[in-house]
Amino acid sequence: MSFSIAGKTAIVTGAANGIGLSIARGFADKGANVMCADIDEARLKEELGDQRDEGNIRFFAGDLRQRLTIANLVSATIDAFDQVDILVNASRQVMATDAMDVEDTSVETLLDQNLMTALRLSQQVARRMIKQADNEGEGQIGAIINLSSTTAHHTQPELMAYSIAAAAQDQMTRSLALALAPHRIRVNAVAFGSVMSASLKASVAENREWRDDIRAHTPLGRIAAPGELVEAVQFLAAESSSFMTGEIMVVDGGRSLLDAVSAPAH
Repeated sequence: MSFSIAGKTAIVTGAANGIGLSIARGFADKGANVMCADIDEARLKEELGDQRDEGNIRFFAGDLRQRLTIANLVSATIDAFDQVDILVNASRQVMATDAMDVEDTSVETLLDQNLMTALRLSQQVARRMIKQADNEGEGQIGAIINLSSTTAHHTQPELMAYSIAAAAQDQMTRSLALALAPHRIRVNAVAFGSVMSASLKASVAENREWRDDIRAHTPLGRIAAPGELVEAVQFLAAESSSFMTGEIMVVDGGRSLLDAVSAPAH
C-alpha cells in the first residue's frame, strides 16, 4: 500500500499561516502539486517566498465564502496542474461566544466560514474529480480531508459557535463520505485538540496561564506543533488509507480521554 502523494494535485485552504501552511508545505515536500488558497494575499506571498507560482506550488487569494471565488479557485488549479486529486479544507476561524447575547452573530459567522465554505468547495472539487476520472478500475479518484475539532464533543459555552460548527463539520464529513463513495471519492476528517496555530500562539503569549492549563489537561503534557497534523492528513490523502471513509481521526494528545467538564476552553 502506497503512502505516496507524489504527482497528485492538492488544494489546501487556509494556507497562509499555521496549520494550513504546514500542510501545504508538507504536501509539496512529498512531491505533490499544491494550490495554496487563502484570503490573505500578502501573507501568502510572504510565506511562499520564492516558491510561489513556480515548481509544484501556486497560490490563490480570495474570499472562499463567495461561490464565484470557489469556482475560480478550482479553475485556477486546473489551469496550473490539469487536475485535482486532493482537497484539504484547513481554513477555519475561532470566535468566543456569549451564549446569552441575542445580538451575538458568532454562530452564523462560523457556520458560514468553517462549514459552508468547506461544503461548497467540496462539492465543486468532487464534481471535477468525477469529470476527470477514468470510469474503469476500483481505486480512489479523489480524497477530501476536513479539519475539525474535538470541541465537537465537549460542552464549552464560551466556544459554543466553534463547537457547533465543528460538530456540523463531522456530520458533513460522514454525509459526503456516503454520497461520494459510489464515485470512489473518500471523505475523512482530522479532529484536533490544542495545536499551536497562529491564533492560539497569540493567545498564550498574552496569558501564560493558558499554556499551563492546556498542558495540565493534555495527557501527553504539551501543545502540538502544526506540523504534527501533517502526516495524519497525508495518510488520509494517500492510498494507504484506501478503505477508510467517513472517519474522524482524533489527534489531541489524549485530551478527549479526560472529563470534558474540567477541560480548558482553549
